[in-house]
Amino acid sequence: MIIKQYTLGPIENNNYLVVDETTKDAALIDATGMSDELVKDVENLNCNVRYILLTHGHFDHITGVQELKEYFGAKVLMNELDMDWVKNINLVLPQFDISPVEIPVIDEFINDGDKIKIGGLIFKVITTPGHTKGGVCYLIENVLFSGDTLFRDCVGRCDLPGGNYKDIQKSIKEKLFTLPEDTIVYPGHGAPTSIGYEKEFNKEI
Repeated sequence: MIIKQYTLGPIENNNYLVVDETTKDAALIDATGMSDELVKDVENLNCNVRYILLTHGHFDHITGVQELKEYFGAKVLMNELDMDWVKNINLVLPQFDISPVEIPVIDEFINDGDKIKIGGLIFKVITTPGHTKGGVCYLIENVLFSGDTLFRDCVGRCDLPGGNYKDIQKSIKEKLFTLPEDTIVYPGHGAPTSIGYEKEFNKEI
């Protein structure tokens, strides 16, 4: 498995390209925007981006969805509970001096426990409400893509519509902290961490 990270946009979002080295099938986790580096990596790795997997519906994770979907011919997957954020994206963008975008088209809705096969890789969906109602994480082998649920030393903000601090604590304690401690965590912002580190040092949980 190859993992490439791209930090993009005004809020410095982490987007991740995950590639099966054998089949060259790939997924993009979150889609802040088009990136020359991403395009070059896809070309150099000779991979096929089959899916765009969204961790949640906040604007900074989805502004590039439609452009990237059309460029790569990828299917877009997300939890249905965050569709209000998708439909209303252009009400939020002016606050950040971002031009309106085409409303992203979501091809399939995902739920807790779903498994998405991309080449030889199996992406397990873990629903983690709290940052948003429809927030999800993706687990592949010993790697967790946590979106804005879990960060190094902190958790996602819960003060926006649909956010709930008790819910995010429950999601992390009951779903993420039950994973092996050596599970690597790639968050939606900031540096990677691990489940073991967060269980020991994260004071917000």
